[in-house]
Order: sequence, then structure tokens, then C-alpha cells
Amino acid sequence: MSVILDLHSTLDAVVLGIVEGVTEFLPVSSTGHLLLMDELLDFQGPAGKVFEIVIQFGAILAICWLYRAKFIGVAANLHRDVEARRFAVNILIAFLPAAVVGVLLHGFIKSVLFSPWVVAVALIVGGILILVIERHLPRPRVTEVESYSTGLAFKIGCCQIAAMIPGVSRSGATILGALLLGSGRAAATEFSFFLAVPTMLGATVYDLYKNWSSLHTDGALIIAVGFVVAFLSALPVVRSLVGFISRHGLIPFAWYRIALGLVALVFLSLRHWS
Repeated sequence: MSVILDLHSTLDAVVLGIVEGVTEFLPVSSTGHLLLMDELLDFQGPAGKVFEIVIQFGAILAICWLYRAKFIGVAANLHRDVEARRFAVNILIAFLPAAVVGVLLHGFIKSVLFSPWVVAVALIVGGILILVIERHLPRPRVTEVESYSTGLAFKIGCCQIAAMIPGVSRSGATILGALLLGSGRAAATEFSFFLAVPTMLGATVYDLYKNWSSLHTDGALIIAVGFVVAFLSALPVVRSLVGFISRHGLIPFAWYRIALGLVALVFLSLRHWS
């Protein structure tokens, strides 16, 4: 029986790792997907939500690995390159609004908003907003991340605050915000990638701190499986997303969000009344 349970938990970890890796950088909300999958699978991971916290590192690592030349170049040239310093400052400035709000409202967000019902509604509303906004986007004025002003970076960071609501999508909020503020699609998507690194690292470290008393090493294999799978599944998404959004925009994701949100509402309603 123990072997069967371990196998079942490991398969769940693989599924959730794939979900995290694939959806983290798409404008469809990875947090929302994980909440819905937890509900569907009835996944009982390690205590303290450590599984969900740690597998985010896998997705973060995919960004760091694929853009390692960019990050190393910026770090190596901070002391002598104005462009490198501007890039680093812009990422920091964009990170701060969500960081401050996240710390101040952490308890409210986790206790009130982390609900599959909130996710389902947010998916639908977000999808509708994408369809509307895509029809009224301004002509791009900035086509390269290196050309972003500090003011533009800060405004995109403020847009990221909306992603505190599960189902909204961090990448969706930042990409759509950047597009509305005059960024080109490729630059908006890349900036969302770069901004994800401090944002996700900060959220992960803070969650670990808040859950420290309940963390332990039980289920280490399950955690490791989820981590590795999240990393591997995020790689092809990051490699292809800039080109896909440049060609097709966000509308395909909008229809997916609406469909998933409706299916989730039906599933949750049936489960509630059964």
C-alpha cells in the first residue's frame, strides 16, 4: 500500500511540475492552475506547502539558464556600462511595487484569495479583458528592453500587483501592461521573463520564511521530482514564447482562460452540490 501511495504521489508531482513549468510564463496563471489541479487531484504534498513553493525554483532556473549570458553580462558590466546599470535598476524598480504590496497583504491574500472559485472567475474576467485590450493597443514606441525608461519599468511593476489575485497571471499582467504602455510584444515578453526572477525568488523566500516552522524533509523525493520536471517543462516554453506572442498576440490565451474558467466553475459547482 505504501509503494502504491508513493507511486501515486510521484505521478501527481510529475503532473504538477509540468503544470508549473508550462504555465509559469504563459499569461494563464500558474498559481491558478496549481490550485485547480490540487483540487482535482486531491494532492497531499509535504507540509507547509513546501512542494508548491520549491517547484517554483525549477521554473526560475529555466529563465536563469536560458538568459545566463544576459545576466552574467549585466553583472560583469555594472560598474562601467550605463546600459547594464539601467537594466538592473529597471528590474529592481519594477519589482518593488509587488514586493511591498505582497508583504503588506500576504496574510489576506493567502487566507482569502487563494480559492479555486476566485481562480475560476479571475481566469474568465482576465480572458475577457485580454480580448478587449488587444483591440485597442497603442502603436509600439519601445521595441527593446534596453530602451525602457525607469518610469515605464515602474508602471509595468505596478501592473504586476494585479497578479496577487490567483488566476490573474503575473506574466499576463506585466505583458499586457507593457503593451498598453507602448512596448513592443517581444520586449514586453522578455521584460516579463526578467522581472519574474526577483519577483518569484522574493515570493518563494518569503513563503519559506512564513512557513518555516512547518517545513521538514519528508517527501524529499516528491519535491525533487516536481522541481526537475518544472525546470525541464519550462525550458521549451521560455524558448518559444517571445516568438509566439510576437506572431499571434495574447488572444489564443484569452480564449483558453475563458474556456478553462468556465469548465472550472462547472466542476466546482458539481462538486459543491454533490
